[in-house]
Amino acid sequence: MRLLLIHGRAQEGKSSEIIEDEWMNALRRGFSGAGVSAPAGLQIDAPFYGDELMKQLARHDLPPADDVATRGGAGDGDYAAFLEDVAVQLSGDDKVTDREIESEMEPGPQERGPQNWEWVQAVIRAVDRRVPGVSSYSIGKVLRDVFVYVNDSRTRREINRIVAAKLTGEPTVVVGHSLGSVVAYEVLREHAGNSVLRLITVGSPLGIRAIRNQLKTPLTMPAGVKDWYNAYDDRDVVALYPLNSENFAIKPPVRNYPFVNNHTDNRHGIGGYLDDADVAGQIAAALAGR
Repeated sequence: MRLLLIHGRAQEGKSSEIIEDEWMNALRRGFSGAGVSAPAGLQIDAPFYGDELMKQLARHDLPPADDVATRGGAGDGDYAAFLEDVAVQLSGDDKVTDREIESEMEPGPQERGPQNWEWVQAVIRAVDRRVPGVSSYSIGKVLRDVFVYVNDSRTRREINRIVAAKLTGEPTVVVGHSLGSVVAYEVLREHAGNSVLRLITVGSPLGIRAIRNQLKTPLTMPAGVKDWYNAYDDRDVVALYPLNSENFAIKPPVRNYPFVNNHTDNRHGIGGYLDDADVAGQIAAALAGR
């Protein structure tokens, strides 16, 4: 039995060994809380693409979404349109209130809507304000990194190659965090013939419309994936939407678990997901073939 761990952004300077150690320490706490354990002889792989992602981001030189002062400063018309789409969805779905948005804008009369770039920026900043301690995992930074991954074929190819090299066709449980959930979905769609007993995504941004719309359509359950479980903390500024029929309509549907109490300071950290008893229990059950 194999366990494949696919990390998210802001992991540069680490290694596969460091990622595996960090994730498994948290998962063992979760196993203990759930009263379960990993099967004997478990093979663990944690493909590391953090340095490659940084190299690709440097090639594009796009600022994080919350650091773009003007629409022109986005440096890419598609990037600006992507951020506008995100802001419209977040505002329209009441993920932030008008008062929160206005508190992020300069005083005085201004247009409220995507035609005003300051409004776009204010929406994105307002989301992050809801969680103290947000830094490397701010929604603005995640949006930039996901945009580069889903829009640039070279970036996607290089990252997918690193992750796909660890697919063997053996029975595997795949866990993807944050950007890693997007990578996991793309890689598993590209590489049929795998036996994925359960795909587990945590802190996933896949339900954000602007991200979902960049993926190959129609959206489908990746071939070889028998079951998909998605867990999130509803205070997580990255996992803003469940992967349900409204936001990620596939068959069979994704099973969503919205009750994680992520104890990390930004509600998004991998440790606060893997040591959750329900998440750990789902991983353990899949590793046991259940």
